[in-house]
Amino acid sequence: MDMIFIDGLSFAMPLLIMAIGGIYCERSGVTMLALEGLQGFGAFTGALAVTLLSRALGAGSPWLIYAAMAVSMAGGLLFSLIHAALCVKFRAQQVISGTVVNTLAMALTTFFTSVINNALTGEASNKFQIGVSARFTVPVLSSIPVLGGLFKNMYPFEIVILFVCFIAWYVLYKTPFGLRLRSCGENPASLDAAGGNVAGTRVAAVMICGALSGLGGIFLAYSISAQYSPSIYMGYGYLSIAALIFGNWKILPTLAVCLFFGFAKSSGYQLCLFLGMPSNYSELLLGLPYVLTLLLLIFFSQHNHPPRVLGEFFDKGKR
Repeated sequence: MDMIFIDGLSFAMPLLIMAIGGIYCERSGVTMLALEGLQGFGAFTGALAVTLLSRALGAGSPWLIYAAMAVSMAGGLLFSLIHAALCVKFRAQQVISGTVVNTLAMALTTFFTSVINNALTGEASNKFQIGVSARFTVPVLSSIPVLGGLFKNMYPFEIVILFVCFIAWYVLYKTPFGLRLRSCGENPASLDAAGGNVAGTRVAAVMICGALSGLGGIFLAYSISAQYSPSIYMGYGYLSIAALIFGNWKILPTLAVCLFFGFAKSSGYQLCLFLGMPSNYSELLLGLPYVLTLLLLIFFSQHNHPPRVLGEFFDKGKR
């Protein structure tokens, strides 16, 4: 049971931070299918920073993960400007824009990872070695029967994500900026009439999404393996999108969905180990969250209520 909680949290928390970014973007009225690309590119920049800084600070330096976090957020934010420009400035079809961003991110990160590794080591590898993140156990709480596993062998980034989750909830629901952002997705004409900047708010929402997605990407790299590779993110961005949809574009329900996905994934893996099943069966059971996504779509999709003008362009002249 402890391993189900430990592995489930380490998978659910990066999904959550990316889903929160998607909530910010879509509550502003901009469709966000580019989480996959934003997390991959953000993680690429963070892993590159670790690769370069480890030569100066040493591979075991505790500052590397903080540098990775900061650079990943910056990388994801900058890359998200492509989606913001296409959707807000040039009014491109938002679903297609998200697909383009995902495809472009995969191509760029694969190419640049190989080129940079070839320049640094002489080998055209598509991986960056980022090392293993330290873990910690919370005293007292970890000794609680059953639920104590939630507080054992935790990654530091899990605490960071919970803190960011609280800040994101507060900003979205308790600040004037959050009110303007939600108005963009429900009634942008009223925001414009009140003197608000609809386009600027939507661009800011996309940038926040990019920063949080980049952060989630580097955390996935640390939790899945000790290396960055463009191929380790396949599907996780879309799983985050599914989580925010089932969470009805609200942060706390989305947290519950991400935990559900995380524990489903870790339970499937532990079941394989318990039954001694071969590796090909374990790969099959690791797809359990995606099967659950299909089932949730069947039973709950009719109860979802997306932002009223999600995916629609705002024409100030038609107000």
